[in-house]
Amino acid sequence: MAEIDKGLPNTRKQEELPSEEELQDVAVQEPVEEKGPIEVIPEEDGGVTLDYEPGAINVPGTESHFDNLAELLPDDVLEPIGGDMTQNFMDYKASRKDWEQSYTTGLDLLGFKYENRTEPFQGASGATHPVLAEAVTQFQAQAYKELLPADGPVRTQVIGAKNPQTELQATRVKDYMNYLIMDQMKEYEAEFDAMLFHLPLAGSTFKKVYYDVPMGRVVSKFVPADELVVPYTATSLDDAESIIHVVKMSENELRKQQVNGFYRDIELTPPGNVEQNSVEKKEKELDGTKKVGKQDTIYTLLECHVNLDLEGFEEVDAQGEPTGIKLPYIVTVEEGSRLVLSIRRNYAPNDLKKNKIQYFVHFKFLPGLGFYGFGLIHMIGGLSRTATAALRQLLDAGTLSNLPAGFKQRGVRVRDEAAPIQPGEFKDVDAPGGNLRDAFFPLPYKEPSQTLLNLLGVVVSAGQRFAAIADMQVGDGNQGAAVGTTVALLERGSRVMSAIHKRCYAAMKDEFKLLSKVVSQYLPPEYPYDVVGGMRNVKQSDFDDRIDVVPVADPNIFSMSQRITLAQTQLQIATSNPQLHNMYQIYRNMYEAIGVKNVDAVLPAPAPNMPMDPSLEHINALAGKPFQAFPGQDHRAHITAHLNFMSTNIVRNNPAVMAAIQKNILEHISLMAQEQVQLEFREQMQQMMMMQQQAATNPQIQAQLQALTNQVESRKAILIAEMTEEYMKEEKQITSQFDNDPLLKLKSREVDLRAMENERKRDADKADEDLARAKLMQAQDLAEDKMDQNEDLAKLRAGVSLAKSGVQQAKVMVDDN
Repeated sequence: MAEIDKGLPNTRKQEELPSEEELQDVAVQEPVEEKGPIEVIPEEDGGVTLDYEPGAINVPGTESHFDNLAELLPDDVLEPIGGDMTQNFMDYKASRKDWEQSYTTGLDLLGFKYENRTEPFQGASGATHPVLAEAVTQFQAQAYKELLPADGPVRTQVIGAKNPQTELQATRVKDYMNYLIMDQMKEYEAEFDAMLFHLPLAGSTFKKVYYDVPMGRVVSKFVPADELVVPYTATSLDDAESIIHVVKMSENELRKQQVNGFYRDIELTPPGNVEQNSVEKKEKELDGTKKVGKQDTIYTLLECHVNLDLEGFEEVDAQGEPTGIKLPYIVTVEEGSRLVLSIRRNYAPNDLKKNKIQYFVHFKFLPGLGFYGFGLIHMIGGLSRTATAALRQLLDAGTLSNLPAGFKQRGVRVRDEAAPIQPGEFKDVDAPGGNLRDAFFPLPYKEPSQTLLNLLGVVVSAGQRFAAIADMQVGDGNQGAAVGTTVALLERGSRVMSAIHKRCYAAMKDEFKLLSKVVSQYLPPEYPYDVVGGMRNVKQSDFDDRIDVVPVADPNIFSMSQRITLAQTQLQIATSNPQLHNMYQIYRNMYEAIGVKNVDAVLPAPAPNMPMDPSLEHINALAGKPFQAFPGQDHRAHITAHLNFMSTNIVRNNPAVMAAIQKNILEHISLMAQEQVQLEFREQMQQMMMMQQQAATNPQIQAQLQALTNQVESRKAILIAEMTEEYMKEEKQITSQFDNDPLLKLKSREVDLRAMENERKRDADKADEDLARAKLMQAQDLAEDKMDQNEDLAKLRAGVSLAKSGVQQAKVMVDDN
């Protein structure tokens, strides 16, 4: 039943609203009868309640898209749904019973609880080998540090072409997402830490991303594998016809949700003896906690993400007929009473395809053969049991050897002969008198077997190799090992963990995409927030398709040791040929790999190369420091200074300094030729810049551009050849201590070039004058032609006027006659 003040479902689309003409037609028509029978029930307060049949409630109204549809449906529709959802949950759990049993049994291999054994004797060893616990702990420690760094786990990248606007947008999204996860989502770190411990054990864990109304923000909740149930046929979350999330909720919290309107305000009986989760029971047992005394009432809610052809809200075609297609809904049922608390649509209001909204992210340790992944319990559980059995046998053998037991003589009758002999115990034996030594008979216990000890080592080593928890001795004792050998050893020792790390990276990427999607829906248009040292803001429009949110972790690196090894290998390669590498960046990568925070204080960045005078260049040449030529310098002055410096004895006797100076001279020659070409081909260069914008789509322009480029480069090559030849002559004269001054020839060449430039300018100016003169003469001719045309028109107008006056005079004369 639905009260009259409740909104009804609004199934009519925005684009199908009636026009004014239709509304006027409707106003004059007869009232339309309601579909289906309606029962009017009077209430005590004077109001009434309308009882709709299910087929009569899916009519246009004011009901919101995500409202609780269970408030509108009658009990005879809700009861079968609640029963079906609960039965499906029981069937799905039964289909994975073997998985739960193997997981529950494997939890004992962690050794969290010491077992007091009485077999084969009282006080036998109950120790558990820690190979499984060690593998789980080390994976959790490595993954937690790499996937959740202190600065935040989120980074962003721009989809498509980058520009300043998109880069600023990516920075705002990254800063806000890290602020949200590390500062606002207080539960995220603790639950992520717990998830990474469950993941290697169960093989599968889940994250549920949604907007929490009471908290007023998005949450990412850790869901253990035993609390999420899917059908037997499911292979992934995307193709699962049903996903059932088991939610434990206290009576008080459930009442809050009912009062707030999230669940139906119906009376629920206290939960009965519902079958306890075997996995949860085992976890409580290992945790050392148990139920004692009176406990708070806890309800088990089944949140079912299913597809339903809900009666009264069927999918209809263009003619309004039901299609029979099931739509996504979220149905929440209380397991004990099987009562439906809520039914909500699980697709976006503007989604014409009505695709289900995904809330869950699946983290897999190893890909399984079905829906659930494989964990270390499944993969090395047998090895862990074998190692535990071997360890216990060794300890028991040592106990029996150190505390021997046997018989002592007292007649021939043995007391309690059926009871086993305990370590350190001697039983009474009825025997005739004799030597004291003959009265004692110790049992023949052996020392711990060396073969069994070797077997234990083999089993443990196999388990550690598989779980990749053995210490990687990469490069130890052989610092001169080849780079290829080091990389091969690193890859061989980390291939398993690297693949697991990549799967976690892909799952976190899906989680961040869901987080950003929910944030974009509930964030205000502009949201300012405070951080340490300042204030920042983010816009709702920043979360669009142009920005991709990904984990900050490197999917190819899962540990600090791997990162340091790669940085050392990189440094080894770069040291062999430093001229081809950026050594500053190589060393910076090494410092970052070992975790140095303030790298700039330890490794200052090199100063950028700046133009300097020839004397400072000579100082750098003697010190072995790099220097270079820059455009706009007085190249001839630098060349002259270098030539004079090269004539000194210190440079003549130092080939390295001589080579550095000659290199700089050639740089000046190249720049001088480039600048000369730019002066000579100034117009062609501007034309080339304009043609480059059109060359990509026009082959003809590409050919023209290539021709101009070849012409410019040809002229540049000629100038370089001429200048180099002069330089060689002048250098030879200086080194041979000839009297000729090389500066004069360079200046002569400069005068020639300036003369050529002046002549070119004169020719260009003359051409401009001729063009201006031609334009002036053309304008004068046009003005004269226009004046002649005006005179002809004036004469024509005068003749017409005279003719008109003659005609008028003739008419006057005719009238007078």
